[in-house]
Amino acid sequence: METPGISERPTGLGAHRHLIRRFRADDAAPTRAVFYAAVRIGAAGHYTEAELAEWAPSPEMSDDWGPWLDRHITLVSETGGRVTGFMMLEADGYLNMAFVLPEYRRSGLADALYDAILAEARTRAMPRLTVWASRLAQRFLARRGWQIDPAPPPHPDHPAPTQGGPEPMSLPMLLDPVTP
Repeated sequence: METPGISERPTGLGAHRHLIRRFRADDAAPTRAVFYAAVRIGAAGHYTEAELAEWAPSPEMSDDWGPWLDRHITLVSETGGRVTGFMMLEADGYLNMAFVLPEYRRSGLADALYDAILAEARTRAMPRLTVWASRLAQRFLARRGWQIDPAPPPHPDHPAPTQGGPEPMSLPMLLDPVTP
């Protein structure tokens, strides 16, 4: 399903011109590299080394990484021809992945990806979005209207609330309703 204004859309100002587009098969390795760098470097100040190692134990990509991203609504950002971030939304409205390279934090890239993924959710008439937010993502999402989900639905990756525990995904949040 094509969303007007999403595919091949340049965004950003000044030195950072970001292109937001749909995931392609050849994005598998670069998105894995973004994920690993975002967790191990970008989130380093928010987690212990043991938590980071559990969350992203290796930069190696499993064979199912690319097909997994391709099965879902995955948008990728390019900056200067390089994959610099991505977000993945599942069909049930679960925001499963949201990562940018550490050097692109606070550049507007995460905002551009978020706006694009939210446009996808609205186009598909998703009534609400859910996430198990990392400690680093909680403020980003709260500033955009997400709230703590008092009764999170079970999710295969996070079947029970983990707030206060060692799990990096520690806070269930929701965006309800998903309106313009």
